[in-house]
Amino acid sequence: MILIIDDDIAVRVSLQLLLNSNKYDVTVAEGPEMALRVISQDKPDLIILDLNFTIETSGEEGLFLLSKIRQINPTVPVILITGWGSIELAVSGMKAGANDFINKPWNNEHLLQSVKTLLDLQEYTSESHTRKELDKIYHFQHIIGEDARMLNILDTIGRVAATDASVLIMGESGTGKELIAEAVHQNSVRRNKPFIKVNLGGISTSLFESEMFGHVRGAFTDARFDRTGRFETAHKGTIFLDEIGDLDAGSQVKLLRVLQDRTYEVLGSSRTKTVDVRIVCATNKDLNEMVSRNSFREDLLYRINLITIHLPALRERPKDISLLVNFFINNLKEIYNRPSLTVSPTAMKWLQQLPLPGNIRQLKNLVERSILVSKKDILETDDFRSQLELSPAKMGSVQFPGVGMITLEEMEIEMIKRAMDHHKNKIARAAASLGLTRSALYRRLEKYQIPYDEAED
Repeated sequence: MILIIDDDIAVRVSLQLLLNSNKYDVTVAEGPEMALRVISQDKPDLIILDLNFTIETSGEEGLFLLSKIRQINPTVPVILITGWGSIELAVSGMKAGANDFINKPWNNEHLLQSVKTLLDLQEYTSESHTRKELDKIYHFQHIIGEDARMLNILDTIGRVAATDASVLIMGESGTGKELIAEAVHQNSVRRNKPFIKVNLGGISTSLFESEMFGHVRGAFTDARFDRTGRFETAHKGTIFLDEIGDLDAGSQVKLLRVLQDRTYEVLGSSRTKTVDVRIVCATNKDLNEMVSRNSFREDLLYRINLITIHLPALRERPKDISLLVNFFINNLKEIYNRPSLTVSPTAMKWLQQLPLPGNIRQLKNLVERSILVSKKDILETDDFRSQLELSPAKMGSVQFPGVGMITLEEMEIEMIKRAMDHHKNKIARAAASLGLTRSALYRRLEKYQIPYDEAED
């Protein structure tokens, strides 16, 4: 049963008709006293709460009632609704325990989506599953791991994927946040619709609106053709907003509106468009700390983190390292046509003890480079150690020249010379250690006129 608490009879009737037409059982209350009585006696599954019950529009009455509701039932989902919405009021409501905040006049589809999401989340209870059990229930083929924390994360993903809850994935670089976002999409009812990835850290402030919302021809100087934005492309599907912590203040405001109302305007057009999309965000930054520094909007944080997933660093689940190494090896056997490839037990134990600040991405890079450089079928500790010393992750301990003392091109030339010298002019090995293909290294040798006598690989 859904309880609507609003002193305006027109609002109560409109919401009741909307919810009844979508098969929801509804009870209404026109004020706090009646509402508290219903909550105590009937225990509603969800509450839609108006923030104002007098001519005053501070929202204090609603917030006070919300605190009373939380004393009676700490877990019932609450959607705040008001015609006098403000950022401060929304944040205050979320801090007081509300689950969503919707302004009047509301969008029917958005309100119904919020109701369904919150009710669906209430239905799921956490259970402990083995990896085999999880794989029978959900689609997690590309996620490798059997660590207890990873199993809890996979269980959470599976449970919330069927809802439309916004998901925030937090973790260090290289921990697999994109794979988790894809798993949310693949296990949802939107799996056959678009999954659109957006690296917000790679979009300049000036192009944000055009990239995300699209533009019409002539909207700005270089707009020669109409462009479809990422949100429109993701309609009915999922949009993955990676590196959301890199978004500047102005773009945060523009993003907040579409997340709050599911509406936007194409750049150069005054017509408002509506979008139906699941929001999944990711960051390697501490957004709560950024909020305290006023570099990330608190109201935006509340919009994106209905469900928050914290991915552990690879060093925190060392037993999964062997699973990942074997997974990479099995894939690379086919790619490089080396069916007998394997890793010695001693080398595997050594790999499990590495700090791996670059996490899964660094481990994959290390394994592939070691395979490329070594001609042996059984990879030993020294094969990995030699490549780890050339790894970008080690660069943190390197003394870089001061700013202005050397150009980026000069540094690239020096790194190529060092790699060629270290590998005695063996092109394939030098290219692998630099993260380049043979042809890419040849082009750079020619471009920078670096002399060499190619040795046999």
